[in-house]
Amino acid sequence: MKKQLSTLAAFALLGTALPLSAQAASPASKQAPASTPCPAPVPEAARCYTGEDGSGSFYWIAIPKDWNRGVLVMHAHGGPETGPPKLERSQEDLKRWAITVKAGYAWAGSTYRRGGYGVTMAAEDTERLRQIFVRHFGQPQRTLLHGQSYGAGVAAKAAELYAPVGDAKSPYDGLLLTSGVLGGGNSAYDFRLDLRVVYQYVCRNHPRADEPQYPLWMGLPADSKLTRAELAARVKECTGVGMPAAQRTPEQAARLKTILSVVKIQERSLPGHLNWATWLFQDLVQKRLGGRNPFGNIGVVYQGSADDAALNAGVLRYAADPQAKGALAADSQPTGRTALPTLGLHAIDDPTAFVELENAYRRIRDAAGTGGQLVQSFSAEREHSYLSDSEYPALFTALLDWIDKGEKPTPQSLAQRCASLAPRYDTDGKNGCHIKPDWQPPALESRVPVRAP
Repeated sequence: MKKQLSTLAAFALLGTALPLSAQAASPASKQAPASTPCPAPVPEAARCYTGEDGSGSFYWIAIPKDWNRGVLVMHAHGGPETGPPKLERSQEDLKRWAITVKAGYAWAGSTYRRGGYGVTMAAEDTERLRQIFVRHFGQPQRTLLHGQSYGAGVAAKAAELYAPVGDAKSPYDGLLLTSGVLGGGNSAYDFRLDLRVVYQYVCRNHPRADEPQYPLWMGLPADSKLTRAELAARVKECTGVGMPAAQRTPEQAARLKTILSVVKIQERSLPGHLNWATWLFQDLVQKRLGGRNPFGNIGVVYQGSADDAALNAGVLRYAADPQAKGALAADSQPTGRTALPTLGLHAIDDPTAFVELENAYRRIRDAAGTGGQLVQSFSAEREHSYLSDSEYPALFTALLDWIDKGEKPTPQSLAQRCASLAPRYDTDGKNGCHIKPDWQPPALESRVPVRAP
C-alpha cells in the first residue's frame, strides 16, 4: 500500500493521472477534425486536418493520396516547451517530417495538452490522438509510434503504458526512436545541474552577486524577470559565445574552455542547454514537483579544468530529494518492458541529446529481457532535430518488414536499405546516408559523472 501511494503521489506531482492500461487515456474528442490546406513540403495531393483533442492538445493529421488505410505514423515531438500549446508547433513537426507522407504513410502529431515537463502526460495525449484518427479515418493496417528527442522518451513510455492487456492487443505495432532523450529525466538531465554549478563557479553571473540568490536546481525564482535575451548576453559577456573566437579575450576563452571541457558539451549548444537548465528546471521543479529537487551532485567529481581541485572545492553542492527523484523516475523512466519491435537512430555528434543515452536505454531493455527487440543504429551526423531524408523511410520500411515478415534488421542492413532509397528521397543531393554500422556508444557515465545513490 505504501508503494502504491508513493506512485500515485508521483504522478500527481507531474500533473497526470496514473495510467493503468490502454484504456487509461481520457476519452478523445468526438468533434471531427477540420479539413485544412496542407503546408509545404507535404505533397499537394495529401489531405490535411487540424483539431483539438478535448483535453487541451492541438493536432495536425496528414493522409497521403491513395492511402487506403495503410500505415499510420504517430509522432511524439521533442522539447518540452514551457509555454502554452500552440497549433503551429504541430504544423512545424508535420513540415519537418513531411518525408513520412512522401513515403506514403499517414502522419498525426499532438502538441500535448500543456507546456512543461510530463512524459506520461504526453504519452496519453499521443494515444488520445491515435483514437481520434481511428474514429474518423478508420483503423490502419499498421500503426508505428515515432518519438523524436524528448518525444522518444514519450514514445518509449507509451509503448509500455499501452502494452497488450488480456485479449486486447497493443494499439501500436512498432516503435521508432530518433535522436532520443532516453533513460528517464533523472539521468538525462543530471548534466544540466552540472552545467549550472560549473557555469556559476566560472562566470558568477547567473545569478549575479547583487541579485537574490537561490539554489540552482530550481532554475529561477518564480518571480524572476530574467529573459532569454538577457541570459544570452550574460553568457556572451562571460565566455564570448556568439563572437568570433579571435575577438574573445583570453579570460573569456579560458572560461569557455573550462565549461565545455568539464561538462562535455559543444560550444554551439551551450546557450540552449543553459536555457533548459533555467526555464525547464523552473517548470519541472516548481510546477511539477512541488518545489522539491530531483537533481543532486553530492560526491560528483568534476574533471577537465585547469585546477580540478579548486573547482571541486568551489562548486555549489546539492542533495536530491528522494521523493522528487522518485516522482521524476515514475513519470519518465522506461522499464524496458515492451514487446514492440524497436528501431533507433542517433547522430554520433548530436549536440543536444548525448548519443551515450542510447547505451543507457540499451541497458534498460537488456535488463528487462527485451533487448532482442531493440536494434540501434548510429549516423555520422552533427544535428539533433532532423536527420537525412532517406534515413527515415529506410527505418520505417525496415520496421514494417520486421513486423510483417519477421525480418529483423541490422545496422548493416539499415545502411544498405538507406543507400537503396537515397536516389528516390535525397533529390537535392544534400543529405545521403550516414549510418555507421559498426559504431557503438560509450556508457553514459563516460560523459556524465556518476551520482550518489
